[in-house]
Amino acid sequence: MDYLTYSIRLDYLLELINKRRLHSPKEIAEKFNCTEKTVRNMINVLRKKGHKIEYCNQNRKYLLKSE
Repeated sequence: MDYLTYSIRLDYLLELINKRRLHSPKEIAEKFNCTEKTVRNMINVLRKKGHKIEYCNQNRKYLLKSE
């Protein structure tokens, strides 16, 4: 995957999390045609960029933590 595609996918992943529409790494892996590990790595990249992303076990969703 080239840098531009990866960057676009990161932005889309962040948008899905922000809109509370991302339920699991499996769901997005199927959409991006990649592995769940790649999705988890992408979420970690977003965290390193300063986004406060948490996984809610109760709702089984990734969420952006508000300040």
